[in-house]
Amino acid sequence: MNAADVVAMIQLLVENGIQVHVDGGWGVDALLGEQTRLHEDLDIAIAHQNAPLLRELLAACGYREIPRDDSWECNFVLQDDVGRTLDVHSYTFDGQGNHVFGVPYPAESLAGRGMIAGYPVACITPEWMVKFHSGYELDRNDYRDVLALCERFGIDLPAEFGQFQKCVPNGD
Repeated sequence: MNAADVVAMIQLLVENGIQVHVDGGWGVDALLGEQTRLHEDLDIAIAHQNAPLLRELLAACGYREIPRDDSWECNFVLQDDVGRTLDVHSYTFDGQGNHVFGVPYPAESLAGRGMIAGYPVACITPEWMVKFHSGYELDRNDYRDVLALCERFGIDLPAEFGQFQKCVPNGD
């Protein structure tokens, strides 16, 4: 998805009362304030209670669910006929802000702010974005994203990214 598609998607959802937090690669770029690479999809976090409305809005725009091995009611992918892809992660907090259902976002992780193509967006905080880049098979995009966040926000690079530093002169 390109930046214009991302902004249009976020605006559509927000205008319909769905608070959106940008996650994934676009979340990294939002925190950095610039697009650093191409992105296949837009990852978002929303309150689970808004998932039915999101599905309804996007169905009207030609989006349909794309089955994946890790899909479930709180983690699903929607795509339109031209290939714009939205990876949706939903969560539920209780009245005290404790996670009680869905993708386990800590409440404090949803306090980030960034910009996509000059448009202000809510996103995952830099510290949590770095923490979320672990526990799975990492690739070069993960390394570049995390390295950029660590350098920009003064966060220590997690040890598991050392494998990439050995392969690239000067840590680039």
